[in-house]
Amino acid sequence: MATTLLIVDDHAGFRAFARDLMEAEGVHVVGEAEDGPSALAETSRLDPDVVLLDVMLPGLDGFEVCDRLAALTTRTAIVLTSSRDASSYADRLARSPARGFVAKHTLSAATLLSLIEGAS
Repeated sequence: MATTLLIVDDHAGFRAFARDLMEAEGVHVVGEAEDGPSALAETSRLDPDVVLLDVMLPGLDGFEVCDRLAALTTRTAIVLTSSRDASSYADRLARSPARGFVAKHTLSAATLLSLIEGAS
């Protein structure tokens, strides 16, 4: 059974790129969201295995959304992403309930799955 994924990013172009990449590599993308409130709603509605969550969202940032998602479900793994490297967010990542972080330029299904499997 394929891993299910919700992609959360405010840039439609990145969501389309990530969807194409993940689906080509065997991950089943069940939905997309463009901001924090829709990420919370879609996670509740779709119950994905993984949420790929952009750090920089309008309104609620990705770290706040991550905290709220972690309070709602322990089943769904949250992986944060950004166009910046992890070092830009080191302190916040250390305190985050996210399973991991992947820079957008290194995104792949193998990287994503290794983060969620490695943290289990």
